[in-house]
Amino acid sequence: MTKAFPVASVRNPVERLTALFDTHYDRLYRLARRLVPCVDDALDLVQETYMRVARSPNAVPVGFRNEEAWLVRVLINIRRDQWRHAAVHDRINRNTKSNRSDTTSAGSNTEGVIIAHMTVWKALDKLPPRRRAVVVMHELEGLETSSIASLLGVSTITVRWHLSQGRRELARIINPEVLQHTGGIE
Repeated sequence: MTKAFPVASVRNPVERLTALFDTHYDRLYRLARRLVPCVDDALDLVQETYMRVARSPNAVPVGFRNEEAWLVRVLINIRRDQWRHAAVHDRINRNTKSNRSDTTSAGSNTEGVIIAHMTVWKALDKLPPRRRAVVVMHELEGLETSSIASLLGVSTITVRWHLSQGRRELARIINPEVLQHTGGIE
């Protein structure tokens, strides 16, 4: 059961934090329990909320409902940050695992990988300079067409055209070389 006495009337920051804790702890804990999988995580989430309050106790708005809403918002924001952090961590782990498997499979065919890299770079060298720049910036550096357009001082449509033409030219250049290295027939 929460106590509805005016926490804002307390002047001393330590006493205000204590009053906020006593007044809103149960509500925050119940909310935290619904947001996290275990009791320990809920306790940590509530503790982190009060740690943020302790850093600036005067930032908490005045009035019981305002205090509660502010504390709930802090708790939810902390949990969102945790979710974002977990998502980034998972994405990094997935990328690392896929890179390891790519490296492992490529390691068994190191010569093929070297030939592929050399073939691509030789083909890129055969493209006109602007087209080569567009393809490299888009495909290898991951830039958006609008960013490339502003960097090169051309329109986005021009960048798309160079990208399309560059891909076609690369396919024409690389295809005979790949067939030559693999001994395949066209």
